[in-house]
Amino acid sequence: MSLTQRLPRIVAVLALFAAMLGTTVVASVVTATEAHADGCYTWSRTLAQGASGEDVRQLQIRVAGYPGYGGHIAADGAFGPATKAAVQRFQSAYGLSADGIAGSATFSKIYALQDDDCTPIHFTYSELDDGCGGSGWDGGPLSAAATKANALQTMWQLEALRHALGDQPLTVTSGFRSYSCNSSVGGASNSQHLYGRSADLVGVHSLCTLAKQARYHGFGGIFGPGYPGHNDHTHLDIRTSNSWSAPSCGI
Repeated sequence: MSLTQRLPRIVAVLALFAAMLGTTVVASVVTATEAHADGCYTWSRTLAQGASGEDVRQLQIRVAGYPGYGGHIAADGAFGPATKAAVQRFQSAYGLSADGIAGSATFSKIYALQDDDCTPIHFTYSELDDGCGGSGWDGGPLSAAATKANALQTMWQLEALRHALGDQPLTVTSGFRSYSCNSSVGGASNSQHLYGRSADLVGVHSLCTLAKQARYHGFGGIFGPGYPGHNDHTHLDIRTSNSWSAPSCGI
């Protein structure tokens, strides 16, 4: 029998005992909810257009996949019109009231979507780590911390793409690459993989479907079928200017 089922009996026994002592027992029931934010980040205020601060920046990372077609969200800590529109799209995507104000309902959905290390529940740091089987985030042009932060935003944009495609699995075949890793696989010398901003994908959807849908989720770099060396995967990266090429897909 669960605690909820036993509670009425417990209260009755306490009331009987209290009556014998000539006192009164007041029982209150608190419903516990799972707090996914405890190991990651917890928002302490409602956020709306005009707000600024680290809490806004944390929100922007998580709604970066909802900028609209060809758009990008700057994780700059300033809640402007673009952030409001992204919050509205996020809210609509998950059946919330789309008012563009990040309050308890919006934060509860984010908590449900993230693990204790702040990654979205369907992606992990290990998936975005060195594509040559290494571990860690060093060996590239940025600090390990900056590279890992880029990978985190990449994952949140992938989560938005995954949700838009019916929450079916996406497989990352290559994420961050150190210089040595990138060289060994023949990557471009200025590859976004070096910065932790990229993911090469395959999945249950066609590569063209991935490339086309990615245009709505903040991916500035999209390269797929028909682009040299990309007939077996779709490359996505979070650069903030758009460079799209998947000729076989009409992009």
